[in-house]
Amino acid sequence: MTDTTSTRGNVDSSEIAKFDAMASRWWDPEGECKPLHEINPLRLGYIEERTGSLQDQKVLDVGCGGGILSEAMARRGAHVTGIDLSAEAIEVAKLHALESGVEVDYRQQSVEELATEQPGSFDRITCLEMLEHVPEPGATVAACARLLRPGGHLVVSTINRNAKSWLFAIMGAEYVLQLLPKGTHEWKRFIRPSEMDRFFRAADLETRDTTGMTYNPVTGTYKLGRDIDVNYLMHAEKPEESAS
Repeated sequence: MTDTTSTRGNVDSSEIAKFDAMASRWWDPEGECKPLHEINPLRLGYIEERTGSLQDQKVLDVGCGGGILSEAMARRGAHVTGIDLSAEAIEVAKLHALESGVEVDYRQQSVEELATEQPGSFDRITCLEMLEHVPEPGATVAACARLLRPGGHLVVSTINRNAKSWLFAIMGAEYVLQLLPKGTHEWKRFIRPSEMDRFFRAADLETRDTTGMTYNPVTGTYKLGRDIDVNYLMHAEKPEESAS
């Protein structure tokens, strides 16, 4: 069957529509974004453990949505720019930051466009739960690499592509446990860690770590560990420029 999804460059308009539709409920801890609220402390802890203190660091949050992670990093002292192509999500993020007294520079802009404007500008870049929603994740990684200064860090998270991830991330999370709205993910867009590593190497980034994130449906809790069969985070670093 031919895929008739409307795209503009490395953008899938149907994916943007999903996040536009849920934007008003982004900060509801019992709504569709409940899993994001619950895993955010783990995500923030991983970023700080792998990349160091965020204090006074210039940080870009790619695919920031309503700003859950962006605000958390800003509260750690980072100078945060959050970008997303969902106009509704960006407006929600701006309003919540204003109400919370947190300073974040939110923009409705693609990472590719920003990479043209500000190459080598950021100390840290995060791109979490976003790469499985774009047609060409490798292009997004390459744009992130262009935006990093030498010695800068990129942290991504996504979902592995295998039978277990279909069972847990789609059937389990969307249909059985109803942790996410049905249709949130497409299994064919999930990314194996080996593929992510190739994206990193193609962008001249060096993979530093891969860590899994698992969910216990009995206790309703998430934890980080060695199991990367379903959800995982990866950390890469942009090498320092040679002195020659």
